[in-house]
Amino acid sequence: MHSIRSQFISFITALLLVLLLLLNTYPLISSRDAVFEEKRSSMTGQAATVSSTLSSLERLSPENIAEVLRYLDVSAYSRVVVTDLGGKVLYDTAGAAGEPTELEDLLTSLEGKTVFRSSFSEDAFNSSVAMPLSANGALTGAVYLSEHDAERAEIILGFQHRIRAASLGIGALALVLAFLFVFFLLQRIQALVRSMHVVADGDYSYRHKNRGRDEITELGEEFNQLTERLQTTEEQRRRFVSDASHELKTPLASIRLLADSIVHNDNIDAGTMREFVTDIGNEAMRLQRTTEKLLDLSRLDDKVSAPAEPVDLKKVVLDSLTPLRPLAQEKGVALETELEDGCVVLATEDDLFHVVFNLVENAVKYNVPQGSVGIRLQGDERNVSLTVSDTGIGIPEEDRQNIFSRFYRVDKARSREAGGSGLGLSIVHDAVLAHGGSITVGQNHPQGSVFCVTFPRPTTEETAT
Repeated sequence: MHSIRSQFISFITALLLVLLLLLNTYPLISSRDAVFEEKRSSMTGQAATVSSTLSSLERLSPENIAEVLRYLDVSAYSRVVVTDLGGKVLYDTAGAAGEPTELEDLLTSLEGKTVFRSSFSEDAFNSSVAMPLSANGALTGAVYLSEHDAERAEIILGFQHRIRAASLGIGALALVLAFLFVFFLLQRIQALVRSMHVVADGDYSYRHKNRGRDEITELGEEFNQLTERLQTTEEQRRRFVSDASHELKTPLASIRLLADSIVHNDNIDAGTMREFVTDIGNEAMRLQRTTEKLLDLSRLDDKVSAPAEPVDLKKVVLDSLTPLRPLAQEKGVALETELEDGCVVLATEDDLFHVVFNLVENAVKYNVPQGSVGIRLQGDERNVSLTVSDTGIGIPEEDRQNIFSRFYRVDKARSREAGGSGLGLSIVHDAVLAHGGSITVGQNHPQGSVFCVTFPRPTTEETAT
């Protein structure tokens, strides 16, 4: 397995090689092509001048040709050849006059074609042009110019050598800079990995120290936010375990105490026995209610629920009030309802039952004698709202943000006396959010509390399914 460092360095090296190759070849090719084009233009023009001047002569002879070429000054060319129509050399600076020409380009130009060639070797540009001679529209011979340009080649090769030296220096510097960049980049990544290891070992209070303003810094900030959430979750878990243990320990201790009293008291009468057994049953029921609520919370946390379906919330409210009416009569609390028809929401009937039951049960338990609980259900085109208000003891402003936390009680002593576990509102909160709703709590006037639950009204397509 290759490390990120080696992969990155390999990539940078390959990229540099490609760039250096282009830098060392493209300028040379461009310069060479420019010289080729310049040679074509200048030599073709010079050959045309020679051809035009020679064509004006009445007769081509070595003397006439030499005179014209001296006048036109073609001494810069390495070889100048003039032939007649039959290919016989009339003039040749290489000393081959009088012999048939062996130059293919000259033979081709005797057919009326102009031929230009140019090549670049390691030390010179070798260029040549062959052009036909004509008089009164008839071919009379051909002219050939050849050039060996070492000076221009030396300039280009020197330029290439300088580029090559500069490329090697730039490449070495780029590799050093790339290595340093990768080193510092990986240092930051490794620091982030070490922070992950610290948190993975259980230290959720650890925070990664970020530097700079780039993607790694953004990743570090996301990591710190995740760690903060993990720390909060861990604190909530520990508090939940502690509260749950305490909540279960109290009734268990009562049951054990009552059972020990029965076992170690040989002369206990039937009335006392019945009273102790009744108390044991009440504590067992308290344990059962707490465990059931814990199971409900676990189900909501795991999102294990029946598929949502259209549910008539008015019917659920009426069903929820049936088991609560005896408790309300016992407490002397009046239940007042104002329920609209057609208030359908997309949820499960069991979850909605828990929402209504817990809200109304709390409103009854923590009410005052001769108080009242108002249950109002209404809807519009977009939402369905359920409002539960009471005339009870109310919730202080500083406690409202915590009442949906598990095992949280505003008045712990009174809550235990009323049989509350501190889990009901947590179940309500999680169930409402699970079905896309929202819940708020406020102060009733002149006293008491108001809980408002809002669900989005399902579309026609959702109710049809």
